[in-house]
Amino acid sequence: MSASDAHTADQPSCPLAHGDGLLPDELRAWMVLLAATGAVEQRLRSVVKETLDVSHDEFLILCLLAEQPRTGLRMTQVADLLGRPKTRLTYQIACLQRAGLVSRSSVCGDKRGVQVTLTDKARDLLRETSALLAGTVRQALADSMGPEQRAAMCSLVPDLETGTR
Repeated sequence: MSASDAHTADQPSCPLAHGDGLLPDELRAWMVLLAATGAVEQRLRSVVKETLDVSHDEFLILCLLAEQPRTGLRMTQVADLLGRPKTRLTYQIACLQRAGLVSRSSVCGDKRGVQVTLTDKARDLLRETSALLAGTVRQALADSMGPEQRAAMCSLVPDLETGTR
Protein backbone atom coordinates (compact mmCIF):
# COMPACT_ATOMS: atom_id res chain seq x y z
CA MET A 1 0.00 0.00 0.00
CA SER A 2 1.48 3.37 -1.02
CA ALA A 3 1.46 6.47 1.20
CA SER A 4 -1.27 7.90 -1.01
CA ASP A 5 -3.39 4.76 -0.60
CA ALA A 6 -2.88 4.86 3.16
CA HIS A 7 -3.86 8.53 3.24
CA THR A 8 -6.97 7.84 1.18
CA ALA A 9 -7.89 4.88 3.39
CA ASP A 10 -7.73 7.21 6.41
CA GLN A 11 -10.24 9.57 4.80
CA PRO A 12 -13.84 9.07 5.90
CA SER A 13 -16.20 8.59 3.02
CA CYS A 14 -18.00 11.78 2.18
CA PRO A 15 -21.59 11.53 3.42
CA LEU A 16 -22.56 14.15 0.85
CA ALA A 17 -21.56 11.89 -2.01
CA HIS A 18 -24.73 9.82 -1.78
CA GLY A 19 -28.01 11.02 -3.24
CA ASP A 20 -30.25 9.96 -0.36
CA GLY A 21 -30.09 13.14 1.73
CA LEU A 22 -32.16 16.29 1.79
CA LEU A 23 -29.87 18.33 -0.43
CA PRO A 24 -30.41 18.66 -4.16
CA ASP A 25 -27.55 17.47 -6.38
CA GLU A 26 -26.18 20.99 -6.90
CA LEU A 27 -25.85 21.70 -3.16
CA ARG A 28 -24.37 18.29 -2.49
CA ALA A 29 -21.84 18.91 -5.29
CA TRP A 30 -21.05 22.35 -3.85
CA MET A 31 -20.28 20.77 -0.46
CA VAL A 32 -18.01 18.20 -2.13
CA LEU A 33 -16.26 21.03 -3.97
CA LEU A 34 -15.73 22.93 -0.71
CA ALA A 35 -14.27 19.83 0.96
CA ALA A 36 -11.94 19.23 -2.00
CA THR A 37 -10.88 22.88 -1.99
CA GLY A 38 -10.10 22.67 1.71
CA ALA A 39 -7.99 19.56 1.14
CA VAL A 40 -6.05 21.29 -1.65
CA GLU A 41 -5.49 24.44 0.41
CA GLN A 42 -4.29 22.47 3.40
CA ARG A 43 -1.81 20.50 1.30
CA LEU A 44 -0.65 23.57 -0.63
CA ARG A 45 0.04 25.68 2.47
CA SER A 46 3.15 23.78 3.46
CA VAL A 47 4.39 23.20 -0.10
CA VAL A 48 3.98 26.89 -0.97
CA LYS A 49 5.80 27.94 2.20
CA GLU A 50 8.66 25.52 1.51
CA THR A 51 9.08 26.26 -2.20
CA LEU A 52 8.12 29.93 -2.52
CA ASP A 53 8.54 31.13 1.08
CA VAL A 54 5.21 32.97 0.98
CA SER A 55 1.89 32.45 2.73
CA HIS A 56 -1.02 30.74 0.99
CA ASP A 57 -2.86 34.05 0.60
CA GLU A 58 0.25 35.65 -0.91
CA PHE A 59 0.50 32.68 -3.27
CA LEU A 60 -3.08 33.31 -4.42
CA ILE A 61 -2.10 36.90 -5.25
CA LEU A 62 0.89 35.68 -7.25
CA CYS A 63 -1.31 33.19 -9.15
CA LEU A 64 -3.89 35.87 -9.91
CA LEU A 65 -1.22 38.25 -11.21
CA ALA A 66 0.46 35.46 -13.21
CA GLU A 67 -2.71 35.08 -15.27
CA GLN A 68 -2.83 38.80 -16.12
CA PRO A 69 -1.03 40.80 -18.77
CA ARG A 70 2.35 42.16 -17.71
CA THR A 71 0.61 45.43 -16.86
CA GLY A 72 -0.82 43.78 -13.71
CA LEU A 73 -3.94 44.75 -11.85
CA ARG A 74 -5.12 47.56 -9.66
CA MET A 75 -5.11 46.74 -5.95
CA THR A 76 -8.90 47.17 -5.84
CA GLN A 77 -9.27 44.55 -8.61
CA VAL A 78 -7.03 42.09 -6.74
CA ALA A 79 -9.05 42.60 -3.55
CA ASP A 80 -12.34 42.13 -5.39
CA LEU A 81 -11.22 39.05 -7.35
CA LEU A 82 -9.85 37.32 -4.25
CA GLY A 83 -12.63 38.52 -1.95
CA ARG A 84 -10.10 40.00 0.47
CA PRO A 85 -10.31 43.20 2.53
CA LYS A 86 -8.21 45.95 1.02
CA THR A 87 -6.38 46.58 4.30
CA ARG A 88 -5.22 42.96 4.54
CA LEU A 89 -4.25 42.99 0.88
CA THR A 90 -2.06 46.07 1.40
CA TYR A 91 -0.06 44.16 4.03
CA GLN A 92 0.28 41.07 1.81
CA ILE A 93 1.38 43.12 -1.20
CA ALA A 94 3.97 44.87 1.00
CA CYS A 95 5.35 41.46 2.04
CA LEU A 96 5.51 40.33 -1.58
CA GLN A 97 7.19 43.58 -2.56
CA ARG A 98 9.85 43.19 0.16
CA ALA A 99 10.51 39.68 -1.18
CA GLY A 100 11.01 41.16 -4.67
CA LEU A 101 8.04 39.28 -6.13
CA VAL A 102 5.74 42.20 -7.02
CA SER A 103 6.13 45.85 -7.80
CA ARG A 104 3.70 48.67 -7.14
CA SER A 105 3.20 51.78 -9.21
CA SER A 106 0.78 54.66 -9.34
CA VAL A 107 -2.00 54.52 -11.89
CA CYS A 108 -1.62 57.30 -14.41
CA GLY A 109 -4.31 59.93 -13.91
CA ASP A 110 -5.49 58.49 -10.58
CA LYS A 111 -3.45 59.64 -7.60
CA ARG A 112 -5.09 57.04 -5.31
CA GLY A 113 -4.86 54.10 -7.72
CA VAL A 114 -2.08 51.53 -7.27
CA GLN A 115 -1.14 48.98 -9.91
CA VAL A 116 0.51 45.68 -8.86
CA THR A 117 2.60 43.56 -11.23
CA LEU A 118 4.70 40.44 -10.94
CA THR A 119 8.44 40.87 -11.14
CA ASP A 120 10.63 38.75 -13.39
CA LYS A 121 11.87 37.03 -10.22
CA ALA A 122 8.30 35.95 -9.40
CA ARG A 123 7.65 34.79 -12.96
CA ASP A 124 10.82 32.68 -12.90
CA LEU A 125 9.96 31.24 -9.48
CA LEU A 126 6.43 30.31 -10.60
CA ARG A 127 7.81 28.67 -13.77
CA GLU A 128 10.29 26.65 -11.69
CA THR A 129 7.73 25.46 -9.14
CA SER A 130 4.54 25.18 -11.19
CA ALA A 131 4.91 21.45 -11.94
CA LEU A 132 5.40 20.64 -8.25
CA LEU A 133 2.49 22.85 -7.20
CA ALA A 134 0.18 21.43 -9.89
CA GLY A 135 1.13 17.92 -8.79
CA THR A 136 0.30 18.84 -5.21
CA VAL A 137 -3.16 20.01 -6.30
CA ARG A 138 -3.76 16.85 -8.35
CA GLN A 139 -2.68 14.58 -5.50
CA ALA A 140 -4.78 16.43 -2.93
CA LEU A 141 -7.84 16.12 -5.18
CA ALA A 142 -7.14 12.44 -5.86
CA ASP A 143 -6.78 11.80 -2.12
CA SER A 144 -9.93 13.69 -1.17
CA MET A 145 -12.32 12.70 -3.97
CA GLY A 146 -13.41 9.17 -4.68
CA PRO A 147 -15.81 7.98 -7.36
CA GLU A 148 -18.88 9.14 -5.40
CA GLN A 149 -17.45 12.62 -4.95
CA ARG A 150 -16.55 12.88 -8.64
CA ALA A 151 -20.10 11.79 -9.50
CA ALA A 152 -21.47 14.47 -7.17
CA MET A 153 -19.26 17.05 -8.89
CA CYS A 154 -20.74 16.02 -12.22
CA SER A 155 -24.11 17.14 -10.83
CA LEU A 156 -22.70 20.65 -10.52
CA VAL A 157 -20.78 20.56 -13.79
CA PRO A 158 -22.50 17.94 -15.99
CA ASP A 159 -19.92 18.27 -18.77
CA LEU A 160 -17.05 17.55 -16.35
CA GLU A 161 -17.35 13.81 -16.89
CA THR A 162 -17.18 14.01 -20.67
CA GLY A 163 -14.87 17.00 -20.86
CA THR A 164 -17.18 18.87 -23.26
CA ARG A 165 -18.17 22.47 -22.90
